[in-house]
Amino acid sequence: MEQSIFEKLGGTYIKVGDYYVPNLGQFNENKSDTDDRPLGKYGMLYETFLKEHRTPLYHHLLLNGTLHSHLRDVNEQSQYLLDTLLPQYKEKQGVTEELKATNQLEWVGRVNNIIAQIEEIIFTEIIYL
Repeated sequence: MEQSIFEKLGGTYIKVGDYYVPNLGQFNENKSDTDDRPLGKYGMLYETFLKEHRTPLYHHLLLNGTLHSHLRDVNEQSQYLLDTLLPQYKEKQGVTEELKATNQLEWVGRVNNIIAQIEEIIFTEIIYL
């Protein structure tokens, strides 16, 4: 049987189901670098942005095998920024536990407004960069 160009260049094939596919490492069962972190809201938004507006980068990360780790890093950065800025903004704008106890609807409205402000920062500085 004649070798394919891929095999002549040192590549190998692996059987997946009923098919032989190039062994690029994506089907290795014993990967020790599995990433169990959740993808999250911001990771999914970033993935959609990459697919639609940064296609070469998306494909590069996907073929490198680093896409999912990168998306999880972006999600963690975004969540950290939200968790850090939320108490600061609440203090600046006078959103207290006392307000929560006396006027819950006012408190919810203000907190939602603060979260929208912080998410605008996340979107412009991290997600849609």
